[in-house]
Amino acid sequence: MRFIVSTSTLLKHLQTVNGASSSSTVLPILENFLFEIKDGNLTISATDLQTSMTTSLAVESKEEGKVAVPSRILLDTLKTLPDQPISFNIDDSTFSIEISAGDGKYKLSGENGDDFPKIPVVENASSVNLPASVLTEAITKTIFAVSNDELRPAMTGVYCQLSPQHITFVATDAHKLVRYRRTDSKADKASSFILPKKALTLLKAALPSSDVNVSVDYNATSAFFKFENINLVCRLID
Repeated sequence: MRFIVSTSTLLKHLQTVNGASSSSTVLPILENFLFEIKDGNLTISATDLQTSMTTSLAVESKEEGKVAVPSRILLDTLKTLPDQPISFNIDDSTFSIEISAGDGKYKLSGENGDDFPKIPVVENASSVNLPASVLTEAITKTIFAVSNDELRPAMTGVYCQLSPQHITFVATDAHKLVRYRRTDSKADKASSFILPKKALTLLKAALPSSDVNVSVDYNATSAFFKFENINLVCRLID
């Protein structure tokens, strides 16, 4: 498998999803990005099994395939390179990766992309569309009040209440309580769930400054956020 991409473009996309990856000694493949090439597009995924992010970008390639790429080594390598086209050559049998940039060559040890955890997909979900500015403001106004006490998991996230009249976000650490309500954003039906702090931190960092609509799908176990070329999936707090 081979593809060509700009260093700066690739680095930007990797940095967007990198926060979702995990330094796991139990499951080392979580320290990798999943690269999937199809129809001239590269989809990059990262996950810690609780929160997953994917992003996609156009690349120069006529092939299809996937490989797990070590995240830290790749990021450190790209940060040393100027903005230029670089080519990736992946051995489909050993998953070894050779990066060619100008006169330099870099070799990384990849892993079988089939061993990467499957990213959850939307099933039996309700949905609501919210402006990016509303989500950004809601997260900013509440996340500082979230508790870090893992013995009280319900307090380690932001409670989100949707209704036909308004949307409300609530956070507390038992010492302070914050409620943020918007009457200009509404849902078709009433529902509520608790979003974890890590997912909200990643979401806020990835949300664009332009006021695009964010598609929010949610079911009994997960919430799915989709905007532009980014998808974020997080497991809800029980």
